Formats: sequence, C-alpha cells, structure tokens
Amino acid sequence: MRILITGADGQLGSEFQRVLRGHELVLGVWPAFDLMKPECEAFVRDARAKVVIHAAAYTDVEGAEREPVLAMAVNADGTERVARAAGDTGSRLICLSTDYVFDGRKGSPYLESDSTNPLNAYGRSKLEGERRALEQCSDTLIVRTSWLYGAQGKNFVKTIMRLATQQPELQVVADQRGCPTHAGDLAEALARVIETDLKGVAHATGAGDCTWHEFACAIVSLMGVPVTVHPITTGEARRAAVRPAYAVLANRRLAEQGITLPHWMDALGRFMQQVKVEVEAEEMH
Repeated sequence: MRILITGADGQLGSEFQRVLRGHELVLGVWPAFDLMKPECEAFVRDARAKVVIHAAAYTDVEGAEREPVLAMAVNADGTERVARAAGDTGSRLICLSTDYVFDGRKGSPYLESDSTNPLNAYGRSKLEGERRALEQCSDTLIVRTSWLYGAQGKNFVKTIMRLATQQPELQVVADQRGCPTHAGDLAEALARVIETDLKGVAHATGAGDCTWHEFACAIVSLMGVPVTVHPITTGEARRAAVRPAYAVLANRRLAEQGITLPHWMDALGRFMQQVKVEVEAEEMH
C-alpha cells in the first residue's frame, strides 16, 4: 500500500516508518514538506497515496501561547491543505490530534462524542485542524492521543531521565491527570486501524492513567536512582498555557475494533529498557 507520512522524522512519524516498512512509504519531511506553504498541497496530491497519515504539527504547548497565529497557521491552515489534497485524490486521511481539545472538567474518561472546549492556544489550533480535516476530506479519521513520548525528539520521559541524573530533587505537577502514550505502541495500533474503515473521531492512548507526578515517580523508580520527586500544583509550576486538570481519554471506538494499547506502566518499562540498551551501545563505541 502507498502511504504518505507527514512529519515522518518526528517522534511518531519515525515510529510509523518502522511499523509500516513493508508498505511503499512517501515521507513528508521539513523543509521540503512545509505546512506553512501552499506547495505542501501539491506534495500530497503528487504522492497519490492510498492513505495519508498526518503527524506533522506545531506541538510546543507553551510556544503556542506566545505564537498563537503561528500555531493556527500550522495546525489549522496546514492541516486544511493536507486534507484538501487528500480529498481531491481520494486518499484516506488519518490525522493526529490531542487530549487538549477538552477542558478537563468532566471528571471521567472523555468519549469521542463529548463536547470539546480547549483551554489553550495549542488545543484551539488542533481542534480547528480537526474541523477542517473532516470538512475537506470525506474519508478522515481524527486520532486524539495524549502525553506522547518516544525515542525521537523532546518529551517528558527523556527530560525526567536527564534531570534525575543531574539533580537530587525534582518538582513535578501532581494535579493534572492523563494517559501516557508510547509512540511505538500508538504507531502499531494505528497500523491496524488502517485495515479498518473507521471514520470520524477516535481516541488512542496508553491504557490506565496517572498524574505527571506519578509518571515521574515511575520513571525515577525504574532508573533506580536516589532522587526525591516532590508534588507541586499547576499554579506553582507557573506555565503560560492553561492545561486541563483531567484529560483521560476513553478509547471506546478502537476497543470496538478489537484494538487496544498496552498499559502505560508496561510501555514505560519497555521504552526505558530500549533507551538503556541504546545508551550502553553508544558507550561501547
């Protein structure tokens, strides 16, 4: 199958390359593929892919508060270009989105059908991207995920692992709850989704949930380092972007297809073992 992956060198895109390597892949990588430029539409059209996986995005949540126009240009205008081209060529579009489209006030896991109400500029830009994708391409599946981490790029797990080797104490927010998701597990689940005819919106996260503080404690514990992780409030963290206090997603539509992701603790253990092996291999050279 011919599959176009946008953001192919990113945290999730690189995992898609791994799990879909048996297919004919077209890779959309910046700067040759730039969501800010109209030419990206021609790139998607020329690919003539059966499936377009749109993983490219502006993902800096704090940066989006400072640059809301840029975030909207990439995540909404750029997504619209990709979706329009996918619709014109009869491609299926799988578009990645976020738990931050919700306000966190529900208090129980969010279903795909629940009302959205983003609290920050990043969430607003991604929600507008969802709307435009569904409008421009009739065969679209929006996949909302959360707390994503992987081998590529910056993420919470790698940050905590680095800080835990540098500092005896850490402070981590304990009043935000969500679902950590391993990029490799997500890519493998979505490789199975490609074989289905799901459209609309689906949630796809690691099973279970935790706070950022609990997540950090688990990372430090698996590292086996004597680091104390102190819980702090969101207010004490002094972040520019308001984040939902409760952003747990229910993966109902995937479950109906028999597709589930592993528990976040299992995924974290596998990921950290992988990172450890890679670091040891680098040290040997």
